[in-house]
Amino acid sequence: MLPKRKSLRLPNHDYACGWYFVTICTKDKRYRLGTAVGGDAHIAPHVELSNIGSVAEMYLKRIPGIDTYVVMPNHVHFIVSIATEGGPMWASAPTQTLGCLVRSFKTLSTKAAGQKLWQRGYYDHIIRCESDYLRIWQYMDENPVRWTEDEYYFE
Repeated sequence: MLPKRKSLRLPNHDYACGWYFVTICTKDKRYRLGTAVGGDAHIAPHVELSNIGSVAEMYLKRIPGIDTYVVMPNHVHFIVSIATEGGPMWASAPTQTLGCLVRSFKTLSTKAAGQKLWQRGYYDHIIRCESDYLRIWQYMDENPVRWTEDEYYFE
């Protein structure tokens, strides 16, 4: 019998509304989404997306309530607002949850890419106030600049 996985979700929290910061890593944290480039006097650091990274970006843009996102070489970050109405990308359900949005993003982008892209699970942080939002937004905005210091970076 396999051991039971510990849930990363906050117990008793309603993930059907609110603001969230989400990180999803590629399978085995492999660099599949693009390459960090720039960082010299002529080009600001940014991620040049691969074909798979472009697919991921296309489906990120389709997430209802997405506020901002960044695609890194082996993970994506995004901020999303979930309201009490709406539904997942492929159906018109009466409510949506963070888990449903992430699942639909991962499913649709994986099918479009034609290969397994994502690790099992994802990381989320409930954004509770404006200062929290601004700190996370800045972190995401500066992520390409600090790529070599990122916890997901390796050579």
